[in-house]
Amino acid sequence: MRGLFKGLHVWKRFEQRAPNKPLLALWSIGRCINGQVRLVPFRQVDREVGELIREFGHPGVHIRPEYPFWRLRNDGIWEVTCADTVGVTSSGDAHRRDLFSPNVLGGFVEGIYLALCADTSLAEEIGYSLARAHFPPTRQEEVLEATGIAPKLAPVRKSCQYARDSNFRRAVLTAYNFGCAVCGFAVHLEDDARRSVPPIALDAAHIRWHQARGPARVQNGIALCALHHRLFDYGAFTLSHRLTVVVAESTRGTGSNEWLWRFAGQPLSTALKPDSRPDPVFLDWHLRNVFRSPDGSNQIHPQ
Repeated sequence: MRGLFKGLHVWKRFEQRAPNKPLLALWSIGRCINGQVRLVPFRQVDREVGELIREFGHPGVHIRPEYPFWRLRNDGIWEVTCADTVGVTSSGDAHRRDLFSPNVLGGFVEGIYLALCADTSLAEEIGYSLARAHFPPTRQEEVLEATGIAPKLAPVRKSCQYARDSNFRRAVLTAYNFGCAVCGFAVHLEDDARRSVPPIALDAAHIRWHQARGPARVQNGIALCALHHRLFDYGAFTLSHRLTVVVAESTRGTGSNEWLWRFAGQPLSTALKPDSRPDPVFLDWHLRNVFRSPDGSNQIHPQ
C-alpha cells in the first residue's frame, strides 16, 4: 500500500510543481484517521480541497479540484461513483458541471479506506511520507495540520526522514559568511571556553526545493534566518537574476514593512564568490513555482 501512494503520478510540465493529487490524498487520509465516511460529494471536495490547493498549491494556476478528483482513479487508490454518467473532454478530464451531480461521489477504494481506518499508524506514516515528498520542511507541519494528520504524527517522524547531504548546510552557510542573506541575522552563542558554536535559527534553504529534485549544491542554496526561510518558501519574496530581493505585491500586515518591504530591491547582504552565486535556473524555478507574482502568471522574471 505504501508503494501505491509513493508512486502517485503527479502532473508535470516544464518542471512546474503540481501537488494537487497529494493534497487530495492527504485530505482523504486525514478523514480516515478521524473516522469520517469513505465517499464524499464533489461539492465538498471542491470547497475543502480547493482551499488546500489555494494555500499550498502552485501560486500561478487556477484552483481546479476536479482534476485530482477525476485523475486519482488512475493511481489505483481512488474511485468515483457513477463515473459513466460524467462527460469527459478530449484530454480525458471530467466536465466540471457533471461532477456536481448528487450521484457522483469520490473516495479511496474500499480496501485502502478500511486498512487506513484500522491502522492509523500506517495512515499517519503514509501521510507524513507524502508531505515530505511534496513540500519543504517549512510547510510540512502546516499541510499535515490542515489535513487533520499532524496531531498523532510524532511516532512516525524519524522513520520517514529523507536523506540529505550533510555538507550542504555547512557549505551554504560558509558561502554566506554565516549570516542571513536578506537581513544579515547572525546570532550565535559561545561555549564555556568562549568558542563560537553553530549559528542559531539560521538555515541553508533550497532555492529549488529538495522535494522538486533540487540538488544539494551551493548554487541551489541561500542562507536565511528562520523567518526569511519560511517567507521564501511561502513565496512572499524571491530573488532576481541580479540577486536583489523582490517582494510579492500581495504582502501585507504587521511586520511586513520591517521584515520584507524595507529589503525590496536591495542586494543580498553578503558578497558571494562567483562559484557560490545562485544559479539562474534555480531562481527561475522558484519564480515559476513558489513566488506569489502580482498577476499569477509567474512567467516573467523580475529584474
